[in-house]
Amino acid sequence: MEGLVQGKVALVTGAGSGVGRAAVLLFCEHGAKVIAADINGANAEETAALAKAAGGEAVAVTCNVADPASVDAAVAAAVAAFGRLDVIYNNAGITISPVPGRGLRSLVECDPEEMKRVEDVNINGVVYGCQAAIRQFEVQGSGGAIVSTASVAGLMGYGGVLYGATKGAVVQLTRALAIEVADKGIRVNAVCPAGMLTHYAGMDPDSEHRGRILEGMGKAHPLGRAIDPRDTASAALFLASDLASNITGVNLPVDGGLSAGRKAGG
Repeated sequence: MEGLVQGKVALVTGAGSGVGRAAVLLFCEHGAKVIAADINGANAEETAALAKAAGGEAVAVTCNVADPASVDAAVAAAVAAFGRLDVIYNNAGITISPVPGRGLRSLVECDPEEMKRVEDVNINGVVYGCQAAIRQFEVQGSGGAIVSTASVAGLMGYGGVLYGATKGAVVQLTRALAIEVADKGIRVNAVCPAGMLTHYAGMDPDSEHRGRILEGMGKAHPLGRAIDPRDTASAALFLASDLASNITGVNLPVDGGLSAGRKAGG
């Protein structure tokens, strides 16, 4: 049986760990040829090696999504390696570092330099990815799919003020851009995960606090468990695939029911 993205060429940013790594492996598993892009080249190489070991086709590139020239180069690498680009998954993202032992920083505690870096990666990085992909899609003349990682924090008050604001920007970009490029056959969607056990926000999968963190995340989600990176990657795979050929402008929650509400009395 053919995979959901059989024969497609996909570029995944933030591919060195977490959702990005899960997406590279899953897209390859479903027949895509993938460019694994990450600011940490060694991590990108490790992801590509894992994909190849599982029988997939993947090429690693070093890419800083906050630099438009670097993003353009990653798209060019996809074309050089595989002849075209069909999907870009703008997954790379960062957050404000937490206060040790306490958790999320309040807005007034956020450092201006760190704030700018988060905005550059989470907002501009997605914009640059969309621009580079659209230019290539237009050259090919056959449409394409854009998927971005937003967050449930972009849909509701959750996960810190500045981080939520940057993800809210991705949510609105997804809606507006979907309308702008619809006549070109380009679809634009985003996934909106809730709490995941990743390296950001102090949620290191190798931490001695893993069990406690997982338990806390599980309690926050109606379905009772934390979001696994592969859960988010699976939603991105669906949106990138032809199964979603008439879906655009959607911000899909992957949140165990968190954004739906709470039980009465909960």
